[in-house]
Formats: sequence, structure tokens, C-alpha cells
Amino acid sequence: MLFTSESQIDIHEQSPIALAFVGDGVFEMLVRARLVERTRLVPNQLHSHAVRLVSAKGQAKAVELVLPMLTEKESDVLRRGKNSTKATVAKHATPQEYRASTGLEALFGWLYLQNENDRIEELFDVIWQGIYINNEE
Repeated sequence: MLFTSESQIDIHEQSPIALAFVGDGVFEMLVRARLVERTRLVPNQLHSHAVRLVSAKGQAKAVELVLPMLTEKESDVLRRGKNSTKATVAKHATPQEYRASTGLEALFGWLYLQNENDRIEELFDVIWQGIYINNEE
């Protein structure tokens, strides 16, 4: 489902914010693709449903769902992302939610840059099931 990446820079030299930059795109693409693959929503509904998962609040909930599944290295990347500093905070989220969402994005970016697409899919399936499917019922 995802493209593979060939990093010319050691991934351990990347800042958590750079990892989150990549992870934000990866996560949003997964949400958009899943919505189109599994629903028959019209464009404005696609957007409102995507916000449920892509927003800082949604991603903070996602962190709670996947946290027990993470390896030690994955937990470290998530923690580094949460602890990274950013100048802005989302309008509709608490600082804690915003930091958690940055951590999740950093994790997805880190996994993507290591070509860990199966792991991305595994974590995303848990998030989809826990946030999107459970809220539809």
C-alpha cells in the first residue's frame, strides 16, 4: 500500500519533528485510502470522517490504543516525538493531545523511513478498529 523509502541520511540523525513531518503525510494517506476503500461517503463526508482520525484529538486516542503494542524502540520514538518542542498548538486540542499526536506522527514517519510497512498497517488496523469502526456502531 505504501511506497518504499531509501533514506540517504541515518534515520537516527533525524529530529522527531522531521519524522513527524513524514508521519503526518503517511497517516493522512492511510486514513484517506481506508475511507475510500471501505465507505461510500461523498467528499464533504469523507473530510469530516477523516478529521476523526487525523485531528490531534483522534491521534491522541490512537496513541492510547497502540501504546501497549509498541516495542521498546517504537516507544522511544513516540516519547521523543511527544517531548519535541513546537511553537504552535492545535486550536481544538489540549497541549497533551497535541504532543501525543506529534509522537504518533513521529512513530509513523520513523516506521515508514525504515520500510516497516507491515508494522504500519498492523498499528493502523488497530487504530481504525478502535476509533473509526467502534464509533460507527
